[in-house]
Amino acid sequence: MICFSWMFSINGWANNLQKQTIQFHTNIAEDATPAVLKQIMILDKNVSSELKFDKGTYHFYSEKGLEKFCYISNHDDVMVKTAFPIFNFKNITIDGQGATFIFHGKMVPFLIDQSQNVEVKNLTIDWEVPFHSESTIVAIDEKNKTFDMSITNDYPYEIRNGQLYFIKEYYEHTLGQTILYDPKRKAILFDTENYTGLSMSKKTKISRNLEHIKYKYEYDHRSKFFGVLGRENNLYVEELKPGLVRVFHHKKKLPPVGSVLTSKGNQSANRMAPAFRLTFTDGFKGTNVNIHHAGGMGLIAENSSELILDNFNIIPSHGRMVSTTADATHFVGCRGKVVLRNSTFSNQLDDAMNVHGTYQKIVDVLDAHRIGVRMGHSQQQGFPIGKENDAIGLVRLSTSFFPYHKLSIKKIQYINSRYQIIEFNEPLPKQVQTGDLIENLDAYPEVLVENCIISNNRARGLLISTPIKTTVRNNFFSTEMEAILIPVESGHWYESGNGANITIENNVFQDCQHSGFDRGVIRFATDDDNENIAFKNIVIQNNTFNQFDNLILQLTNTDGLIFSGNTILNSGTFPMLYPQNPAIRVQASKNVLFKNNKYQGKAQKVLEKDALLPRLRFR
Repeated sequence: MICFSWMFSINGWANNLQKQTIQFHTNIAEDATPAVLKQIMILDKNVSSELKFDKGTYHFYSEKGLEKFCYISNHDDVMVKTAFPIFNFKNITIDGQGATFIFHGKMVPFLIDQSQNVEVKNLTIDWEVPFHSESTIVAIDEKNKTFDMSITNDYPYEIRNGQLYFIKEYYEHTLGQTILYDPKRKAILFDTENYTGLSMSKKTKISRNLEHIKYKYEYDHRSKFFGVLGRENNLYVEELKPGLVRVFHHKKKLPPVGSVLTSKGNQSANRMAPAFRLTFTDGFKGTNVNIHHAGGMGLIAENSSELILDNFNIIPSHGRMVSTTADATHFVGCRGKVVLRNSTFSNQLDDAMNVHGTYQKIVDVLDAHRIGVRMGHSQQQGFPIGKENDAIGLVRLSTSFFPYHKLSIKKIQYINSRYQIIEFNEPLPKQVQTGDLIENLDAYPEVLVENCIISNNRARGLLISTPIKTTVRNNFFSTEMEAILIPVESGHWYESGNGANITIENNVFQDCQHSGFDRGVIRFATDDDNENIAFKNIVIQNNTFNQFDNLILQLTNTDGLIFSGNTILNSGTFPMLYPQNPAIRVQASKNVLFKNNKYQGKAQKVLEKDALLPRLRFR
């Protein structure tokens, strides 16, 4: 049964419609997709709406969902189905009232586009069958370089021509991208880089005349097509008995017995079902939301603004090691404010948060006002870099990390997903040339991350590239890579933006960088090997670093950093991986100050610096 009600208010002689409310009951729980979709499709999009659910468990199947092809940033571009197409709505609230939504197959639960003031609250999202798979290492054979995996009935599989395929609802994946978890800690295994990823491919033995194929235009070496050229399967498997599989030809160290191997298939085909996808939406609140799983990110927001996630938690369910198979949250080309507070992000297979714009490469200078640009990464295809009158910066990273000229968009002509023609209101400068990059200077947000727990995941805690303002305070970090990475990334993902006006305060960093990488807990980094300034006005104060290893801060290309009131301890949790490292490494930087810090670590040399700061001291 579905209840539909209208609320009115009297204003003089007129009755003005104020709100439309729909109440869903558990009688639709067997497959709620058609009932929910039907009501959303007939709502008046210009009137405030509220969708409410009785507390209970609701299943959503893809068969009767609305189908739409989506270019999803940092995901695969796929035809997906949804039960919640929130398109062109103004003021809509979805209140689960404690309900649990279980999804089946390739679905994007919440597909939100061109809307204003959307709120989703008080609900839990999960998948009946996860998009990743888990197996337990039960034996290794050092002599023959094999290891045995136990696979439970939760992860159905087939073996075809010596290759392992995990079978899902309308989906399958190979071993592909893999990483080890420690089941006791329910976190990424210490020093997993020595064991994973698995050695999936090797150089092809037979390859003839490929060099005769000529490409007039630049192509993406990592795309689905080019990424497999010159490579063939290296691993093969045999089933010893039902649920017990032996793996041959792994080239790294054999994984420890008792560890849990998680896998999610090939990189170019394993991100297709984020829980939330927002595009061109102004005003979104996610409150009291738990996401236990998604085949991609928990939330991906593009070209949107004023986004607040409060008690928005990414945590695994059913004893799984993994929650989402990619980032917990990701924000591309967003503006206004982006807020994460009072939330837990654990066990996802990528960053807790990534904030950036996009670089697009100039491949044609067409006339005095027009350029042709190319998307650099295959998972950025179809991304609109901006809208009319947005400020665009022209960038030549070999000279500076900041724009050498600014223009404003008149219009964009989308020729195809990889190539667009941009016309500007102003004439192009004389120095513009092919190979330069563009970025949208209006499409960076102010970021606040506070009172969050970020732990047990693969990759970083926060990866943030915005020059507006960033505040990170009162959080707990325990990540297998950097807790906080501030990058300029122009060579692979083409994620634009530099870091400025950043405050990192009152946080606890516990045993980060434990997977084996030789990097700092907080790291500022650029792709380009030069001394140009990329980062400005940084304050890191009153934090506690309780680390097993030495390197705490890795700083480069920075003008203006204060590191004060911090306490650095040695936890002794794990053996040190890089005992030769200092606690602080500073390169190509200026105006750096250390004061009132307490160091109780084990580094032989606390501060390592280059010749640009001869008088710099750690205090």
